[in-house]
Amino acid sequence: MPDISMIREGVPMTFARQLRLTVALATPAMLAQLSSIAMQYIDASMVGHLGADASASIGLVSTSLWLFWGICSAVTTGFSVQVAHKVGAKDFAAARDVLRQGLVGALIFSIIISAIGIAISGPLPRWLGGTPGICRQSSLYFLVFVSALPLLTISYLAGGMLRCVGNIRVPSVLSIMMCVLDCLFNFLLIFPTRDIGVAGTVFTVPGAGLGVLGAALGTVLAETVTAAVMFWYLYCRQPELRLRGLHGSYRPRRIIMRKAATISAPMTLEHAVICGAQIAVTTIVAPLGVIAIAANSFAVTAESLCYMPGYGIGDAATTLVGQSYGAGRRDLVRRFAYITVGLGMAVMTLMGVAMWIVAPLIMEMMTPVKEISVLGVEILRIEAWAEPMFAAAIVTYGVFIGVGRTTLPAIMNFGSIWIVRLPLAWILSRTMGLKGVWIAMCVELIFRGSIFLVRLLRGRWIPLSDKKSIR
Repeated sequence: MPDISMIREGVPMTFARQLRLTVALATPAMLAQLSSIAMQYIDASMVGHLGADASASIGLVSTSLWLFWGICSAVTTGFSVQVAHKVGAKDFAAARDVLRQGLVGALIFSIIISAIGIAISGPLPRWLGGTPGICRQSSLYFLVFVSALPLLTISYLAGGMLRCVGNIRVPSVLSIMMCVLDCLFNFLLIFPTRDIGVAGTVFTVPGAGLGVLGAALGTVLAETVTAAVMFWYLYCRQPELRLRGLHGSYRPRRIIMRKAATISAPMTLEHAVICGAQIAVTTIVAPLGVIAIAANSFAVTAESLCYMPGYGIGDAATTLVGQSYGAGRRDLVRRFAYITVGLGMAVMTLMGVAMWIVAPLIMEMMTPVKEISVLGVEILRIEAWAEPMFAAAIVTYGVFIGVGRTTLPAIMNFGSIWIVRLPLAWILSRTMGLKGVWIAMCVELIFRGSIFLVRLLRGRWIPLSDKKSIR
C-alpha cells in the first residue's frame, strides 16, 4: 500500500498508486464519519422515545450549535493547512511551531465564543420561535454544549493536525470509541432506573433520568474523553508533530497568525452565514408545528448517513492536496483533486440510493410517532436526488482548502444558500409546508455542486504564485 511520505519524498506515482493512497486515507475517514452518524442515530432514537416535544427541543437549537461548532472548527483549519504544507516540504520544526501557535490561538478564540454562547443560551429558543413547552429543555441542551466548546476545539485542532500529516487512522479509531462511549453515557443519563428482562432474567439498569439534558451531557462526556486521548497522542506520539520533550515558544507570532487568519477568516465567515441561513430555515419550519420541527430534525440526522462519508473524503482531499502543494508537486495536486472528487461523488451516489430504499426503516427506528416518521420519509427521498452534486461541493471545497484557497469558495457557498435556498424555501413552504423547504434544499445543493465543479475543472484554483519545482 502506498505511503503518504511518497509525496514529500518526490517518489513517482502512477495513477494506480494515487488511487490506492486516496482510498487508504479516505476509508478510515469515512468509517469515522459513519461512526459519528451511528452516534447521532442512537442519540436521536433515544431522545425520540421521550416524545415529540423532546425531539423538537433538540431540533430547534441544532442549527445554532452547528454555527458555534463550525466557527471553532474553521479557526483550527487555518493552522492545520499550514502544517500540511510544512510537512509536505519536510520542514517538521516549522510544523511544530505552527502547532504551538494553533493551540494558543484556538483555545483563546474558543473561550470567547463559548462565553457568547452561554450568554445567549436562555433567550435563544424564544428567538427561534420555539413554543413555551420546549424552550427550557432547548436552553439547557444548548448551554451544555457551548460550555464545552474549548475542549471540543482542542479536539478539532488535534484531529485536524493528525489528518494533515496523513494519520487518519488514530482520529478514526477515536471517533469509533467516542460513539461507543456516547451510547453508554446516554443510556445511563437519559433514562431513569428501570428493569430490563433478558432471557427470562430481570436486570435493574441504573439511570439518571435526565432526558434531553442527559443526551447533551452524555455526548459532551464522550467527546471530552476522546479529545483528551487525541491530544495526548498528538503531543506525545505523532513523530512529525510531537512536542513532548522539545523546546519552543507558545507566544503568538504575527506571520503564523496572519496566515491562519487568511485561511480561516473566509471559512469562519462563510460558516457563520451558512448556519445563519440554516437558522433562518429553522424559523421557517418552526411555525409549521412540533411535528414538522421533529421530522426536520430527524431527517437532517438521517441524511447525514449520505453526506458524512463525503466529509471524510474531503478530509483526505485536504491532506493529499495540501502535502502535494507543500512538496511543490502541482501535477499531483490536480490529480488528487480529480480522484477525490470522483470518489466522493461515487460514494455519495450509492449512499443516496441506499437512503431512498431504507428511509422508512430509519425513521421508524428514530421515532415511534407515525406522523413524524411518514413526513420524515417523504423529505428524505426528496433530498436523495441531490447527493451526487452535494458530494461535488463537499470534496471540492476540501481540495481548495488544501491549497489555502478559501475566499472564493466561501463566497460561492454563501451566495448559493442565501440567494437560492432561502428565498425558494420561504416561497415553497407557504404552499407545500416542510416538503417545500426540502425541495428548495435539493435544488440549491445541485446548483452549489455545479458551480464548484466548474471552478475545479477550470483549474484556476491552484495558486499561480507557487514557485516550487514541479515534479
